[in-house]
Parts: sequence; C-alpha cells; structure tokens
Amino acid sequence: MTRQAVVVGGGIGGLATAVALQRIGWRATVLERAAEVREIGAGMSQAPNAMRALEALGLGEQARSAGVPTYSAGNLRLPDGRYLQQARPGDPTPLVAFHRADLHRILLQALPTTWVRTNAEVTGVRQAEQQVTVTWTGGQATADLLIGADGIRSTVRRLLWPDAPAPRFLERTAWLGITDAEGLPGSITMGAGGYFLIHPISRGRAYWAYVTTAGRPAIRYETEKIEVARRVATWHDPIPSLIAATPDEAVIHIDICDLDPLPAYVRGRVALLGDAAHAMSPDRGQGAGQSLEDTVVLGAALAGESTIEAALRRYDTERRPRTQATARGARADGRRTTSRALHRALVTMIRLTPTPLWRRGIADDGNPTWRWRPPHLPSPTTPH
Repeated sequence: MTRQAVVVGGGIGGLATAVALQRIGWRATVLERAAEVREIGAGMSQAPNAMRALEALGLGEQARSAGVPTYSAGNLRLPDGRYLQQARPGDPTPLVAFHRADLHRILLQALPTTWVRTNAEVTGVRQAEQQVTVTWTGGQATADLLIGADGIRSTVRRLLWPDAPAPRFLERTAWLGITDAEGLPGSITMGAGGYFLIHPISRGRAYWAYVTTAGRPAIRYETEKIEVARRVATWHDPIPSLIAATPDEAVIHIDICDLDPLPAYVRGRVALLGDAAHAMSPDRGQGAGQSLEDTVVLGAALAGESTIEAALRRYDTERRPRTQATARGARADGRRTTSRALHRALVTMIRLTPTPLWRRGIADDGNPTWRWRPPHLPSPTTPH
C-alpha cells in the first residue's frame, strides 16, 4: 500500500518535501493557505550544499539553468567604493543566485497538479498510534505522516509545540528589491551599521538587499523606497541607481527574526521542517538551503528505515544539531556585520586576510557549512 503524507505549506521547503516523497514512492497532499501557490519575496543565493540537495531531488540541471553565478562572497566593498576583497575575472564561484519565484516554479512543476490544494488553512491536528488526521478549511485527510513546512509562524508548530517561544526579533530590518540591471557580478558593501547585498539573477535583473539595525519591529515608512534610498544615498554606484530603478511597489521591507532552538523537530507522526523548525537570519544565506537539506534527509530516512518512527528519529538526530548550529552562526554573523562598534575591526580583519586564504575560505570545500553531502535518495526507478 502506498504511504500517504500531508505537507503543510506550499513554499520552497514544502514543495521540495513533496518532491522527495514522490521520489521514494509516497503520495503527498500539499496544503497552502493562500489562494494561489506562489513564492513571495525577492532573490536568494544558494550555496553548494543547497545545490547538491536539488541534485539529489533530481532538479539540479533545471535549477542551474534558472540561476546565475554570483561573486558576492568574493567582492567585498566599502561605501566609498573601495574593495576589501575582489574577485578576479574568470574566478570560479560556488554561489548561484535566483529569483525565489524561479526556484519555486521548478519545484511546483515537478509535482502532479492534483497534489497541491490552495485556500487550505490548517485548523486542527489529531494523532493516533498509526496515523495522523489533519483538518483544514474545507477538508480533512488522514495520513501516515504530517510534515509542517509552513514557515516561521507555523500553525503546525503552534498546535503540536504549544510551549515553543514565538519568533524572536533580532533588532535588524531589511529592504529588498529587484530591478533590471545587466552585467553586475554580485557584491557585498559593508557600512557601519548595515550592509548592501547585490546578486545578479535571471533575465538581466539584479536582486538587492540593505540590512541594518532597528530598535523595534514593525517600523514602516510612507514610501519605503525613499527611506532606503536616503540611508545609502552617498554609497558607491550602482547602489543608488539600483534603488532608483526599482518600482516603488517592488521594494519590500521586512523585519529579521529567528527561532529559539526546539528540543525536537518530531512529535509522534508529525515532523517540522525548514523555517517551521529552525528559522534563521539571512546572514549566511542558508535559510532555504537548510530546508532543502531537510527534505533530502527526511526522504532518505523514510526510504531507508523499517518504520516511520525510526525514520523520524533519524531525521531529528541528523538535522537538529546542524540546523541549530547554522542558525546560531547566522545570528552571530548578523550582529557582527551590522554592529557600528565592530565595523572598524571587521574591516581591518578582512583587509589583513591574504587574498589566497580568503579565496580558499569561500571555495566549495573551504566553507564547513557548504561541505555537506546528501544521503542517497532513491530515484523513482530505484528499489528501496
């Protein structure tokens, strides 16, 4: 009999989970509370660990075709335009940048259309020894497994982990945008109290983000574009021109939050995945990447263990230490890169780092987080 799962959340983590389940011979119902399945937000970069996860899902070629190499980790600049480190023409780069919607579309197209249900907001979860029943607006299903991939404000986490703390504001905020811009290689400009990130993405566009400190959450401005432009008005080109070229309505302003560590990602036949389990700040570019790793590890565990309970124990044992360590590192990186007090010391450290050493540190095998290799995930034709 074919195993059945319900996946709550139709974002990158939820769809990738359904792809992993499909590859190991399961069926899945993906519940998305929005009226349509689409990815909001702007851009992202994926490191080698995330690209390997996509390859394990059978989507590596499609993802690389949709992405653009970005040299942001190798081009570090100051607001006056001077380089602290600079990538050379022809240098290899392990990072691939995407519009979030492009990666989301690849995952969605890999699934049967009947697997995804919209306007489906989860209202209840009830567990029995061998199954779990999920109720949502307009429906109900009983399955072998429930996976909560519904983001930092997860309904599944709230229902099954009622004592878990709410998301924590990290006293930082960010403006994001996408605009037409050809030929930008990608860079990070490090100012006192904030940094500006640029990634090239598909179809001759660029994704930009300005991350800085904020005393409290939910501070918003009448025109967000005017506010972010004011803050970096004296910074080097092309920063002011990128913001100026971005339509007003395309500038997104978000607060940066993460989650305190959970004692377990599994409860009975329910597992949390991605931001629902370990939402982290964007400072290591690992939010979506760790979600993709989660999906491959979960799929491999379900295919390789004799029981669902054993598979979930394996998933929790493998994923919780790594994801929580990555979240701690991202939080610490964010504090350093937006601290006015530490700015001069950070700039000095980068300047004094020999270029060959810096290049080794941002190479595919030079970054400990990026070295991750996926477990074997059976293909649809591989016995398991």
